[in-house]
Amino acid sequence: MDRSLRLGIEAQLTKTVERPIRVIDFHQVGGGCIHRCFRIETDGGAFFLKLNAAQFADHFDAEADGLLALQKCGVRAPRVQCTGSDQDAAYIVLEFLNFGDLPLRGSMHALGASVARMHAHTGAGYGWSRDNYIGATPQHNAACATWLEFWRERRLAPQLAFARRNGHPTLAEPGLQLLDALPKLLGNHQPLPSLLHGDLWSGNASALVDNTPVLFDPAVYYGDPETDLAMTELFGGFTPDFYAGYRSIRPIDPDYAQRKTLYNLYHLLNHLNLFGDAYLPQCTHSISELLAAVKS
Repeated sequence: MDRSLRLGIEAQLTKTVERPIRVIDFHQVGGGCIHRCFRIETDGGAFFLKLNAAQFADHFDAEADGLLALQKCGVRAPRVQCTGSDQDAAYIVLEFLNFGDLPLRGSMHALGASVARMHAHTGAGYGWSRDNYIGATPQHNAACATWLEFWRERRLAPQLAFARRNGHPTLAEPGLQLLDALPKLLGNHQPLPSLLHGDLWSGNASALVDNTPVLFDPAVYYGDPETDLAMTELFGGFTPDFYAGYRSIRPIDPDYAQRKTLYNLYHLLNHLNLFGDAYLPQCTHSISELLAAVKS
């Protein structure tokens, strides 16, 4: 670890814990596809460090903001110790959590119930107090009066525009048709603006050794809770116990099945824009399916 970085982290941690902290050792661990992750050993215990270039400082501030939002509504999430940056690097330091060997075994029901309780926290409108990130992609959260407007202007339209700039012209015309078709696809659907994790796939959930479920890497905003549920189905990893736990706290609208393809398209487009052509067939198929549903 660079000396100036180590000194900066020690100074920030000293402010947080209100006593001098010295970094003793550190080693790289798994846990990040964008940032480098480390376990740092200090004379005040172990911490989890996420590190990247200086331009990622706002990413870490947004992550800290999201984790605090989850914690305020009772979700177990890593506690933020500090964030910081210098001319070369940016970082966030979190509490170090010990996860079980099979982190979600026995905890899926509790995880579903925890997500449902999170969704019970509602805001005054759709959006969030600041922009944040979905992976490495900026996620715009300025408030909109209706859910349809928010999903069109803050979610689908930016991703479709990004896809055009990234050289995927085959999505341009069907993408515009889809945006025009949103009133038919969403109709009068105007859900209460629930607090969302925003990036709820299995890689962002785990459990402690006592099976307490934990959520991390949020992309929070107030919106339709079905968007979180849809993403749990996109990449797998959530068992029927998760949905049973969710339903034990709050119902799932029967019409959710008609909207989940629309909601997951946002994440498929984001993966296309971040990771390339492998996601193009899924994006094309989803848009075609949604346009066919409008015509049927």
